[in-house]
Amino acid sequence: MLKSEDRIFTNLDGKMPCDIKSSIKRGIWHNLKENLQKSQDDIIEEVKKSDLRGRGGAGFSTGTKWSFMPKISKDGRPSYLVVNADESEPGTCKDRDIIRYEPHRIVEGSLIAGFAIRARAAYIYIRGEYYHESQVLQKAIDEAYELGFLGSNILDTGVDFDVYLHRGAGAYICGEETALLNSLEGRKGMPRLKPPAFPAAVGVWGCPTTVNNVETIAVVPDILKRGADWFASIGRSKNTGTKVYCISGHVNKPCNVEESMSIPLKELIEKHAGGVRGGWDNLLAVIPGGSSVPLIPKSICENVLMDFDSLREANSALGTAGVIVMDKSTDIVEAVANLSKFYMHESCGQCTPCREGTGWLYRIMKRLVRGDAQICEIDSIIELTKQIEGHTICALGDAAAWPIQGLVRHFRGELEARIKNFQKAGAPSS
Repeated sequence: MLKSEDRIFTNLDGKMPCDIKSSIKRGIWHNLKENLQKSQDDIIEEVKKSDLRGRGGAGFSTGTKWSFMPKISKDGRPSYLVVNADESEPGTCKDRDIIRYEPHRIVEGSLIAGFAIRARAAYIYIRGEYYHESQVLQKAIDEAYELGFLGSNILDTGVDFDVYLHRGAGAYICGEETALLNSLEGRKGMPRLKPPAFPAAVGVWGCPTTVNNVETIAVVPDILKRGADWFASIGRSKNTGTKVYCISGHVNKPCNVEESMSIPLKELIEKHAGGVRGGWDNLLAVIPGGSSVPLIPKSICENVLMDFDSLREANSALGTAGVIVMDKSTDIVEAVANLSKFYMHESCGQCTPCREGTGWLYRIMKRLVRGDAQICEIDSIIELTKQIEGHTICALGDAAAWPIQGLVRHFRGELEARIKNFQKAGAPSS
């Protein structure tokens, strides 16, 4: 378990005030002037050394991502930081609690990260439904300006930096970084092709841009304050630091909790969520990283670690660490069908495999829920997911495919039994 002194998000439960004075008492905004007097390259190297990987789902090295930004603007274009607070993944609610209970960690992290990548300003793109959270975050931004932590010549360091809050309109697809950039510019939230237009070269308004998740940005000040070696000592190699896990579903105490990376999934559920409803033996399956990753059955949940590499080896992913627990009362086929409906609804329709394929997947899944299908259609739906996966501009196609692949991989027997029971009952096929 994570030691109490190693926690970063000390107010994740919201028991303390989150205004700037209370935040300063908890160690936020400390060493700000010192950090802004450091070499930007030194800050990037320290983040690299910490092995911090993006907390938004992709798990790419944060320091390496920052290093892609140009050091000198040859054509006069400014650089920007965009903070992705468009948290719309079913089963994921970590950023919401960070925003409403630890807003100053985000604002401070935005300033330091923006300074490190030589950005002129940060834009925090927040999910439209997070109305209360947007008010809390805007208040934190205003408080930082009042104390001179943002604006021109911050603390007489010569650093100029602004932070702006932008509310989205509630589209799941805008969680994809280039769709988010289009939306920020006032365009339709549709992903861009990469290459050629990688954000670090051509991002928002055609300027070099880095897009980072809320949690990624929020932990940066503590890495600089406590040192990269401290952060890297938590978890295991290439899976370092603390992580906020969202645990929901059939557990006794659903919660958001900060723990160390690489904590065993079983320990995470039993120690922080009060265990599975009805006991561990009543567990059917877990979606470990938000709705877009493949589920894993109880047999894998026994020993798997909650980190990028262990879950990848188990044919799943850490994703956003949205842990959705399903006990044996769950209709696992219908649960996955519901996810198929979600991804069909949220597809922007730009790519043919996604636009047509997600609807096709959902229609087959609806029949599989009833058993109104042929055994061979189980292989057909897997083939369809393969035609969608990896063939779209963004990862929404993958997100639609992976839950179904996980279902067939681990619960093919359930699908076949439903089909046989439907045929035995002599029900007319639709």
